[in-house]
Amino acid sequence: MRTLLFIVIAVMALAGCSQGAETARTDSGSGMGMGMGMSSGMMERHHTKVPAPYSEMNNSVLPENISLERGGVLYTTHCASCHGDGGMGDGPASTGLDPAPSPIAHTSQMMSDDYLFWRLSEGGVTFNSAMPAWKEILDETSRWDLVNYMRALGSGDVKPRQGIGGSSYDPGVVEAQQTEMLKTAIEQGIISDTEAEIFQVVHTILDNFLATNPDLSVSSMPERQVAALAELVKTGKITQQQANEFQSIHDRLTESGLMQ
Repeated sequence: MRTLLFIVIAVMALAGCSQGAETARTDSGSGMGMGMGMSSGMMERHHTKVPAPYSEMNNSVLPENISLERGGVLYTTHCASCHGDGGMGDGPASTGLDPAPSPIAHTSQMMSDDYLFWRLSEGGVTFNSAMPAWKEILDETSRWDLVNYMRALGSGDVKPRQGIGGSSYDPGVVEAQQTEMLKTAIEQGIISDTEAEIFQVVHTILDNFLATNPDLSVSSMPERQVAALAELVKTGKITQQQANEFQSIHDRLTESGLMQ
């Protein structure tokens, strides 16, 4: 399973994150683990279909060291003030932003190439967030470098640069949150002990598949999940019964509000 000196911070907060109006944040945590702890705004962002001309775009830049180096410099300069050095949405400029910055080190593992490139390019206007449209500032290669670096933060292929502050992605923390969520769901009678075990097994396999298949041909998270489960059944990684049970459990957890 699966952020400089105060003057510089102030400048980056204005230039990098706060180009839209800020309102008080309504949730206290950053989203993790297929939506566990996500705000409703973050859930909306991850459930949205990618529009043309970005739909079905694939990363044209290999995640090699030179790209990761360029992406690291760009990330520290433009993104870390809100998303944090480690990409967990806890940079110093994130306080008070609504919607809150995404924990992109983790969510980028599950999102498609076209989704990430679209969000970087067009910014947060669609979702009333403060994220700027980076297509006005960064060329296409630079935006793909950022995609590569964000994913490398989540996979552990790079260590966060120590510039702004913020935590690093920790799979152990995400796993603990998932365990606590499932425990609560059992206590509330939403799922059984057996269903919790099924969910954890399939969730781990699904997360690994999504992280290693960023070019999956569908963009929104619900569609990617359905397509990924179908592919895992086809290749024998899970059974159709496991896929059906996982989807049923996932839907009940979502409907209960424990997972969004």
